[in-house]
Amino acid sequence: MTRLWFRAKRYGWGWTPAGVEGWLVMAAFVVAVVVDGGVLLYRVRHGVGARQALVPFYAVLGGLVVALLVTCWKTGEPPRWRWGS
Repeated sequence: MTRLWFRAKRYGWGWTPAGVEGWLVMAAFVVAVVVDGGVLLYRVRHGVGARQALVPFYAVLGGLVVALLVTCWKTGEPPRWRWGS
């Protein structure tokens, strides 16, 4: 891969989108989290207890976060703690 999707943050540890691909990944992540939250609300409003509804919500949310981290790791700069320029 020649272009990075994510570049390292200037301060701290992590990534920020560097190109269109990175922004599309972030948009898809946000949409997936919103859909997961909508499913949670639907389940709670239609008779599933809040505690029962939270287990799959957090499982899906954890999977989404792991998928985002793996994508950033594979398509971005190597992460390390940074103190600025």
